[in-house]
Amino acid sequence: MTDPANLDPRDPDQIAINTLRFLAVDMVEQANSGHPGAPMGQAALAYQLWTRHLRHDPSTPDWPNRDRFVLSCGHASALIYSLLHLSGYDLPLDELINFRQLHSKTPGHPEYGHTVGVETTTGPLGQGLGNAVGMAIAERMLAAQFNRDGFPLFDHHTWVLASDGDLMEGIAAEASSMAGHMALGKLIVFYDDNRITIDGSTDISFTEDVVARYQAYGWHTLEVEDGNDLTALDAAMVAAKAETQRPTLVRVRTHIGFGSPNKQDSSSSHGAPLGSEERRLTKEALGWPLEPELHVPETARRAFAHVITEGGERQTAWQEMLSTYRQAHPELAADLDRRMARQLPDNLELPTFRPEDGNLATRKSSGKVLTAIAPHLPELVGGSADLAGSNNTTVPGADFFSPQTPGGRNFHFGVREHAMASAMNGMALSGLLRPYGGTFLIFSDYMRPAIRLAALMGLPTIYILTHDSIFLGEDGPTHQPISQLLSLRSIPGLTVLRPGDANETSAAWRVALENTSGPTALALTRQSLPTLEGTADKAADGVSRGAYVVSDCDGEPQVLLIASGSEVPLAVASQAQLADKGIAARVVSMPCWSLFDAQDEAYRESVLPSAVGRRLAIEAGSPMGWHKYVGAQGDILGIDGFGASAPLADLAEHYGFTTDNVVRRVEALL
Repeated sequence: MTDPANLDPRDPDQIAINTLRFLAVDMVEQANSGHPGAPMGQAALAYQLWTRHLRHDPSTPDWPNRDRFVLSCGHASALIYSLLHLSGYDLPLDELINFRQLHSKTPGHPEYGHTVGVETTTGPLGQGLGNAVGMAIAERMLAAQFNRDGFPLFDHHTWVLASDGDLMEGIAAEASSMAGHMALGKLIVFYDDNRITIDGSTDISFTEDVVARYQAYGWHTLEVEDGNDLTALDAAMVAAKAETQRPTLVRVRTHIGFGSPNKQDSSSSHGAPLGSEERRLTKEALGWPLEPELHVPETARRAFAHVITEGGERQTAWQEMLSTYRQAHPELAADLDRRMARQLPDNLELPTFRPEDGNLATRKSSGKVLTAIAPHLPELVGGSADLAGSNNTTVPGADFFSPQTPGGRNFHFGVREHAMASAMNGMALSGLLRPYGGTFLIFSDYMRPAIRLAALMGLPTIYILTHDSIFLGEDGPTHQPISQLLSLRSIPGLTVLRPGDANETSAAWRVALENTSGPTALALTRQSLPTLEGTADKAADGVSRGAYVVSDCDGEPQVLLIASGSEVPLAVASQAQLADKGIAARVVSMPCWSLFDAQDEAYRESVLPSAVGRRLAIEAGSPMGWHKYVGAQGDILGIDGFGASAPLADLAEHYGFTTDNVVRRVEALL
């Protein structure tokens, strides 16, 4: 290990590296909050990468062919903010001074869309690594779709800085296994092996041979025994880029809190300021001036100056190549321009369905919609977590993504729900792909952290969540979702749609495709449903508004039946039985709470008139949350337990999802 006393504080490289270290130390000290230890140990690695190997243009942060840098250990955010500032991004020193303060551009963990140059939101450990796998997939796929002889439009690397904690997380195993299988040669991960976690030495919880593990995944592995050895780090970066057939893991032995006389290699430097006295001692140990705080010497700025000029030159050359490409390949260029503008093609038509077409599960109508729109949307790519036949997520006639067919738009994600969702985030971050992923609704629990981050980042990912209720039947309560709809609806920015027939499913897909500011979840049935009268004409507008009158009564209604998904046909059937008893009922299909809540008061009143207080909500899931729509005089037919293993008809009878029971509940209300 490098002894801090042996580093020359006058060396230009060391001045730049120490600038990164002490910007982090001072930011954390000033905020009295944060993580100084990791940036202190990672500074040399980050400096070598950002100034010698990372291809990026600070003046054009969204340049499509830039290298991606993912700080998977997002708690080390002070490091990336320092790198962005020194590299010339629009992140002035005042923002570093305001680290972790309200409305600053330097929040506690990096946030995509909030801080310029931050490629993805990280902090929940392992998510950044999963996102990076998706970024590497996107590069390979876009290269296959757009690159032509003499026009390498997409040819960039994805670099990741990951911690011990990242590699302990289950998502890291899922994502790394997938990356090795897919042979993502332009994915390079630096494993910051500082051997410290919050609880102490990693020896207490993490003693596996990480390098051997990654070799077993099919990765290329390298090791650097001294994280301050710039020559060794550079050699590893060169070797990693030279390997094109496998992703690369570089284990770098670093020392948390490097240079701190009393806190180096200690968990005490992980998540708390060094303290004024220890900060003074550390600056003295590394030959750094005690004042001013957040000191940026001119030598450090000169060390990063070429990043700005070289990045601009690369980006300009790429734009010139794109201009020539537009002449040589006008159709491909037009498609690329459309995607960059996030526009749907003008000729996109979604299918409609008629009652005479017969009953159809919404998972199957979803598959028919996907088949119809896929030829017009080459950016629409995805698959399933080993349930393609059940989720109906395969585009017929299209290849599956693999090392041999990198342009394949179908994916075998394997039984890796969490990695699938996280990789989808990375693919969506390209801005040029619209990823979708399928599984059973119950297993959305395995995906939830990545779904939440997609909502936080405003990414237009699409989740196809089938087998959406107890009516999947005999598989029983382990597979029957009860609380999942409510749980997903509680995520801000996630549009959750539960369509009630084939036309509502088609309309739900249009909502998903037009939603470019956040993720969309489609909750779909296993069981067949009738196509309802009138939805071919009304569903497109009604679903986009979240709720609509799917079947009205003659005159003023005495009661409102409000339902979603497979319970909409039940409500319509119950309406007819109520009419026979002289009870006028209006049936409202409510596939999406959040879209309905966003409508103006006049529309909401037209659908759910306040004068009609007798209301029954019907949904085969948790009743929680429906109270806002039924009010004090209303009732909810839902499920409070966990379901049971039985045929569909028996479950419907047992839990009361029958016309007779709906009629009884309405009569009790009246």
